[in-house]
Amino acid sequence: MENQKNYFHLHLISDSTGETLIAAGRAAAAQFQSSHALEHVYPLIRNRKQLMQVMEAIDGAPGIVLYTIVDRELSDTINAQCKEMGVPCVSVLEPVIDLFQTYLGAPSRRRSGAQHVMDADYFARIDALNFTMDHDDGQLPADFNDADVVLIGISRTSKTPTSIYLANRGIKTANIPIVPGVPLPDRLYEATTPLVVGLIATADRISQVRQHRVLGTTLGFHGEDYTDRASISEELKYARALCTRNSWPMIDVTRRSIEETAAAIVALRPRLR
Repeated sequence: MENQKNYFHLHLISDSTGETLIAAGRAAAAQFQSSHALEHVYPLIRNRKQLMQVMEAIDGAPGIVLYTIVDRELSDTINAQCKEMGVPCVSVLEPVIDLFQTYLGAPSRRRSGAQHVMDADYFARIDALNFTMDHDDGQLPADFNDADVVLIGISRTSKTPTSIYLANRGIKTANIPIVPGVPLPDRLYEATTPLVVGLIATADRISQVRQHRVLGTTLGFHGEDYTDRASISEELKYARALCTRNSWPMIDVTRRSIEETAAAIVALRPRLR
């Protein structure tokens, strides 16, 4: 009974994709372990007709309302409607915009989706994502010197998802598996541009993840060595020695989320965004 969770409705209204709002809502909800948010996301709300449909949905399932609406008339409508229904609401962006306006001494443009414009940064992220997908799992080693980051690690150390996350930040990332007895590509040692980072984890954690992987393999696959903790410990010993020998920094991903691992990688090379 102590682990029983309370459920509440969390309504997220955005005039853009809703990504910022979802992240903020989940970050706040995560601080309340005894409660679980039932998310209702309403993206691209940019006129009164759309908004009124949303307000009807909220009236049918009252809860917390968070919104990122830059249009004053629409945001005022949300506040008035929520007050009438007796449900709490707050603008996630408004206090931040007010702070910027006060400090900069200039009004905001109040343009919906301003953070998603197709500018040079946008196309840099697309280019980074294409590069990262092309250089997954050691592919195209001839291009390693064009990478910003190269991740190395034994199987199931989250190399690919971390690479994709970095790419979404505009960071060209390649990743290479470390397999004992199989040398890394010569082009990696020759590369002078990228930051090379080794990802490691505990043998217990990797074994656990690999066991889930084995459950989905084809008939005839023998995964005893793949999931054996002693074998994994030897793989990790080899990976650590390889990184130490080449002065490549290592990050333990055992208790890190993909986002935390990516942040640690960026911190190793401040020029990365």
